[in-house]
Amino acid sequence: MSKKHIPEIMAPAGDRQSFLAAVAAGADAVYLGLKHFSARMQAKNFSISELAQLASLGRDRGTRTYVAMNTLVKPGDPEAAGRLVDRLERTVKPHALIVQDLAMLTLARQAGFSGELHLSTLCNLSHPAGLAVAKKLGANRVVIPRELNLDEVKAMAEACPKDLDLEIFVHGALCHCVSGRCYWSSYLGGKSGLRGRCVQPCRRLYTQGKSQPERLFSCTDLSLDVLTKPLLAMPKVTAWKIEGRKKGPHYVYYTVRAYQMLRDNPQDAASRKAAQELLDHALGRPATHSTFLPQRPFQPVRPGEETSSGRFVGEIKRDQKKVYFQPREELHPGDLIRVGYEDQPGHRTIPIRRRVPKRGRMDVPYNPKFKGPALPTGTKVFLVDRREPELTKLIKGLEGELEFFPAPEARESSFTPVWPKAQKNRRNRPESVTLFRAMPLGRINSKAAFWLERAAVGKVPASIASRAQWWLPPVIWPDEDKKYRSLIKEAVRKGAREFVLNAPWQAAYFEDRKNAILTAGPFCNVSNRMALDVFRQLGCSSAIISPELPFEDVRALAQNSPLPLGIVVKGLWPFGITRFAAESVRFDEPIKSPMNETAFVRRYGQNNWIYPAWELDLTKEGRTLEKLGIKTFIAISEPWPKAVPRPRRTSEFNWKLKLL
Repeated sequence: MSKKHIPEIMAPAGDRQSFLAAVAAGADAVYLGLKHFSARMQAKNFSISELAQLASLGRDRGTRTYVAMNTLVKPGDPEAAGRLVDRLERTVKPHALIVQDLAMLTLARQAGFSGELHLSTLCNLSHPAGLAVAKKLGANRVVIPRELNLDEVKAMAEACPKDLDLEIFVHGALCHCVSGRCYWSSYLGGKSGLRGRCVQPCRRLYTQGKSQPERLFSCTDLSLDVLTKPLLAMPKVTAWKIEGRKKGPHYVYYTVRAYQMLRDNPQDAASRKAAQELLDHALGRPATHSTFLPQRPFQPVRPGEETSSGRFVGEIKRDQKKVYFQPREELHPGDLIRVGYEDQPGHRTIPIRRRVPKRGRMDVPYNPKFKGPALPTGTKVFLVDRREPELTKLIKGLEGELEFFPAPEARESSFTPVWPKAQKNRRNRPESVTLFRAMPLGRINSKAAFWLERAAVGKVPASIASRAQWWLPPVIWPDEDKKYRSLIKEAVRKGAREFVLNAPWQAAYFEDRKNAILTAGPFCNVSNRMALDVFRQLGCSSAIISPELPFEDVRALAQNSPLPLGIVVKGLWPFGITRFAAESVRFDEPIKSPMNETAFVRRYGQNNWIYPAWELDLTKEGRTLEKLGIKTFIAISEPWPKAVPRPRRTSEFNWKLKLL
């Protein structure tokens, strides 16, 4: 194997200590976020001056620095985002930016960024045909979804164009929903996963029927470990990525070292065993190969098993008035323990101040400032980070070397974006569209739209098909490319012309169909004028904006828009779309959270749609939206499950909130 085909090991870093641990381990690259525009805002992240020092040290040690600016860019963000890119280019010179929003591709070019541009997994580029679109837009690398199995990774690699590479997650946390297709946290209160603010509602306890509360949506971690060997035969897969920007230096160091062994000594049984021991030592969640082996897939949602981050080390006990636990292994000063889950009473993270021997006694300190309930007996305790003397010494040595790379003087940026031209304001009457799964039995009172699926294409008569919109799904998997090309062809034979893309990469299906009228759909997560202009360049003549935007952002986006805009005003909008489902989850039956929120799961094709049991309803804002210039109002008609009671409530999503 030639040197250029050896994939790089990419380490996560949420703070200085983790960055230095990655360098100490010999990581080929470190990816991290800044204080703004990062999809892991709960991590400490980095200032420009601090990052400049660390990146210089990394460059000296042969470690590349990739900066994640992979969040949804709101209407007022492009100028600030562009200034940040400008400052990065002049001060840090990172090797790459990792982006989600298409606006960032434009801003990087305008700011003169000289590094590579990588498309985040949040972009949801999940099918081979879309890779050509990524290259056309100027991307150098695509981070493929964590849900892909080995055969699907091969299909993506074989279809990957020249001068475009692929990056794959090999280790770390799995989100339950497909990246870029999760609105759960946002729908429940404005903390958007697309903005790096996810509160992880999927990790909570849920109840279905009379069963005990379980973590029905909480995934174990992914660990490909020995299964990485076949990836070495795929030159297009140029990077192995370790997830964990909220993890500590211990996790970073040992996972990097383990995957180096697996990459460099794939035939050596002793190295594979040593690597597995290091991964077991790294304090992640319990891990599986997930669905990576197509002939032996493993469901990563196991409600009856432990899915907490960290290593289980004990349970809370009581001795008169004191609360304590007896650790199953020795604890060292500087270690961090977490007591309970985030949704449990008394949850907290505690630093270890003194050595605690195995099976010794560790009293949980009383904190008078803590206003929460007392810790219940039996609450589980997890070791989430540790500070071994050897690793601490390595990190201290690198901290000393930072003195040779002084922080640069802070400089403001004068960057001003070049905005796209606005469309001419036509005073057309707004159009109402109702989106159906299949041909309805009753009368259609507005313009019809249908999901592009076999049942609808086959049953909808040509007289309606020719006037309707046809919506592509939010997620298309590698083996479905042929299916959707065929469905588009069949719909066109019936006279269909209007198609709604629910990912920019779906434009690949229409490059040879010049008569098609394309709309960027709501799952494209369009939220700013520059992204709208990219869709215009891809052939879209209108766009349906992200439904999670609040009023103030919708108003800002509607001003000087380069495309006519639409919005979803009514219907069931999903919490998220997932390829995973616990065996105990029953479709179309109510599932309740501890807050008594009801949801249900429904399967369409290869995907499971998780719906809240109450509808989005912005119909009373119709006049306001019309005044803003919104041209199309979408109502989603989704069959209501018989077993789920109809609610009295509806949701305005984030209409009156400030999207964080």
